[in-house]
Amino acid sequence: MDLITVILIAIGLAMDAFAVSLAVGTNGLCNNRRARFRLWWHFGFFQFLMPILGWLAGTSVAHYIEKFDHWVAFGLLAYIGGNMIRSGLKPDVTSFRSDPSKGKLLITLAIATSIDALAVGLSMAMLRVRVIFPAIVIGIVAMLFSVVGLFIGNKLGKKFGKRMEVIGGLILIGIGLRVLITHLF
Repeated sequence: MDLITVILIAIGLAMDAFAVSLAVGTNGLCNNRRARFRLWWHFGFFQFLMPILGWLAGTSVAHYIEKFDHWVAFGLLAYIGGNMIRSGLKPDVTSFRSDPSKGKLLITLAIATSIDALAVGLSMAMLRVRVIFPAIVIGIVAMLFSVVGLFIGNKLGKKFGKRMEVIGGLILIGIGLRVLITHLF
């Protein structure tokens, strides 16, 4: 697989991480270096890891995963997006009870944004493509897109406040719908 193709795949996969980072950045909870590092590191690491796991799984379990991966991604993103919308519409409610760069929420976000990368890894196994170099590129691009998303989201959140949480929530639900629709049709 040539470098241009790998980069284009990486950019496509990183768009979910970018959008989620943008949405998380709007709430202002990831406003210190450590929190931002944890978020972009996990997004990049999961984007790196999932193609490898998909490749390892190969064709033996592909048909099992394909049946429900899109529903899992949709459910996770819709739930988090719904919380963000509720938070944006009610001044006394926050979209995240705690820092989204910690614990179960961080892992949930990282998995939700990287399920597509698992499918890419499965495809690479079927095409007999070596996975390590593409996985590294995919992880690095996801990290970079996450950094940019957090930065932009933080700036927009400071300027537009709670309205950006509603927009961020709609973006997450939209990503979930896109994942669901592209897998169903």
